[in-house]
Amino acid sequence: MRVYDTILEAIGGTPLVRLNRLTRGIRTPVYAKAENLNPGGSVKDRIGLAMIEAAEQSGALKPGGVIVEATSGNTGVGLAIAAAIRGYRCIFTIPDKMSTEKIRLLRAFGAEVIVVPTAVPPDHPEYYIQKAKAIVASTPGAILADQHYNPANPEAHYQTTGPEIWEQTEGRVTHFVCAPGTGGTVSGAGRYLKEKNPKVRVVAGDPFGSIYTEYAKTHQKGEGFPYKVEGIGGDKIPTSLHFDVIDEWITVSDAEAFRMARRVTREEGIFVGGSTGLNVCTALEVARRIDDPDAMVVTILCDTGERYLSKIYDDHWMRENQMLAEERVTAETLLVGRPSEIPPLVSVSPSASVRQALNLMSTYNISEIPVIDGSDCVGSLSEGPLMARTLENGTLLERAVADVMSAPYPVVDFQLPLERLTALLSRESPAVLVRREGRLAGIVTRYDVLRQVSGIR
Repeated sequence: MRVYDTILEAIGGTPLVRLNRLTRGIRTPVYAKAENLNPGGSVKDRIGLAMIEAAEQSGALKPGGVIVEATSGNTGVGLAIAAAIRGYRCIFTIPDKMSTEKIRLLRAFGAEVIVVPTAVPPDHPEYYIQKAKAIVASTPGAILADQHYNPANPEAHYQTTGPEIWEQTEGRVTHFVCAPGTGGTVSGAGRYLKEKNPKVRVVAGDPFGSIYTEYAKTHQKGEGFPYKVEGIGGDKIPTSLHFDVIDEWITVSDAEAFRMARRVTREEGIFVGGSTGLNVCTALEVARRIDDPDAMVVTILCDTGERYLSKIYDDHWMRENQMLAEERVTAETLLVGRPSEIPPLVSVSPSASVRQALNLMSTYNISEIPVIDGSDCVGSLSEGPLMARTLENGTLLERAVADVMSAPYPVVDFQLPLERLTALLSRESPAVLVRREGRLAGIVTRYDVLRQVSGIR
C-alpha cells in the first residue's frame, strides 16, 4: 500500500472489473475500467490535473491565477481538486440540464458556478462555452482550461488510460468502447491501444440528439437536438475528438442509458451515472455481435451515481421524463411496500378475547385484523367500531372474538392488479387478504392503496 503526499497522486491506476450478471448469455467477456473510483469520482480527474500542469508549464497559468472552464460537472471537479492543492481560484459555467448534485459539489470545492441555459445554440453568448470565454476576457490572470480543444486532454489518456488498459488485459483487449463528450478518453486511449495492436477496434457510443455520429458519416456538421444524458455527445465538433481513431458509432437513447445505469448499480454493485449506462449498453451490443469467448471488450465506468440521485435514481423523475416504464402494481406490490416492522399477516383466532385483539392492534399500530380459523378467514375486526363498542360495554373485552367479529375479508390472488383491488376495497371492505400458492400471504388495507397511489413512502 502506497502513502501519497497529496490526493492528486491517487488519480489513475483504477481497477478493471469484469461484468458478470449483465453479460449472462453473452460469450464475449466484458470488462469495465472503474474510473468512478478516482478521487473526484470520475474519469475527468485525469484531464483536470493534466490541463493545469500543461498551463503551468507553458506559463499561461501563474501563481494565484484563475481557472475558467465550461463543464458538465465532472471536469470541473477534476480541476477544482487540483486547483485546491495548487492554490488557484476556479470559475465554472455549467448547463442547466446538469444535476443539482454536480453544481453543489463544485461549490463545495470552493468554485464559483454560473448556471446557463442548455437550449441555446453554440454561438449564443449564454452558451456555456461562450460564457466561459467572456469570463476569461474580463478576469485578470484567468485562463480557459478549454477541455474540448486542449491537446492535453487526449494526451492524458494516451499517457495513462490506454497503457493501464493494455497492461491490465495483458494485451488481450480486442474492442475498446467509449462514448465521447470532449473525445479525450476515446481518442487518447484508443490511439494508444491501436498503436499496440492495430487490430483493436474502437467503438463509440453516442446519445440520440448528438451530432457526432452523423458527422462521422458525412463530415458535415448537422443540427442536433436536446437529450438528457450528461457529459457525452455534443452539438459542436471538438478538436479533442479524433474521428480517425474510431472504427464504429452506435447510438443509444436516454432511456436505454439510464435504465442500464440502474442495472449496473443493482446487478453489478457499481454505482454509476448515465454516461456509463450508455457505455455499457454499447459494450454489451458489441459483445453479443462478436460472440467470441476469446475476444475481450473493455469499456469505461465514467463517474459515480451519487451525482444523479435526483435524476436517474429518482423513480418519479424517470417516469416524469418517460425513461421508466410504468410499474405493474399488484396486490403483491402492496404487500412488499408495507412497513417492514409489521408482520405480513397479524391475525387472531375466533376463541381469542377482544382484549387480546385490541392489544395486537395497539402493538403493531394496525386498524384491521382478520380472524383466522385454520387456513381460512372466518371474520374480521376493525379498530374503530370495536373500540366504540367496548367503550359502551366494558364486559366485551373478555368476550370471544367470535361473538363480535364482522364479515370475513375477501381473499384475492397476489397478482390481482391495483385497479381491481382499489374498486374492491372502496366498495366492499376496508381490507383484503392476499393468497399466494394456496396460502394466506398477508393483508392489504385501504391505507396501503392510498400510500401507493399518492406516492407516500
